[in-house]
Amino acid sequence: MKTLLADDHPLMREGVRLVLSQLEPAVEIIDAHDYPSLFAQTALHPDLDLALVDLNMPGFVGAQGIAQFRNRFPDIPLVVLSASESQQDIRGTLEAGALGYIPKASSSAEMLAALRRVLAGDLYVPVCLNGGHDCLHTVAPADFEALQHSGLTARQLEVARLLAQGCANKAIAGMLAMSEGTVKVHIAAIFRAFHVTNRTEAVLAIQRVSQRPGMP
Repeated sequence: MKTLLADDHPLMREGVRLVLSQLEPAVEIIDAHDYPSLFAQTALHPDLDLALVDLNMPGFVGAQGIAQFRNRFPDIPLVVLSASESQQDIRGTLEAGALGYIPKASSSAEMLAALRRVLAGDLYVPVCLNGGHDCLHTVAPADFEALQHSGLTARQLEVARLLAQGCANKAIAGMLAMSEGTVKVHIAAIFRAFHVTNRTEAVLAIQRVSQRPGMP
């Protein structure tokens, strides 16, 4: 597996390298220290399996750099690794096209689980931040009534809630005792209901609707 690791702090890159070596013994890691070198290295290695990118590096600050990367290299999965734990930064990077957001305060086990989920084709966002007081995508029971205005069936609502928590299709199937094929059918219905085309947009739409009644 070939991974591009972009961070402007050498010590951080060294630490993440150790974690990535646990992801796959034969992992090949290419370093970048700012956005210009990130773009240059990606252009040199179009066969990258993953780009793990610090949010704020020389060249761009915030989601702007992520959006530029997605525009130039739309087929390479990108995961953000950042010291920021704000909802604004997480939401901004997901909307810009990142498939995952890993706070630098995460444990190595959490980072590995997040990367495996993204490599399996799923979206990863931290469920709760700041000691559990700043939850981004968890739809609490009190918000369930708001989701009922979306026009989804009761079963689709259950799938939507688990989807919003970042659960993979296999996990949703296990928790709801249904096949993965049925989960995919429900997720397709959720996409149509919220007028979205991918999991990232669906998660963000469900989160918005959970905060207020009515459709997005």
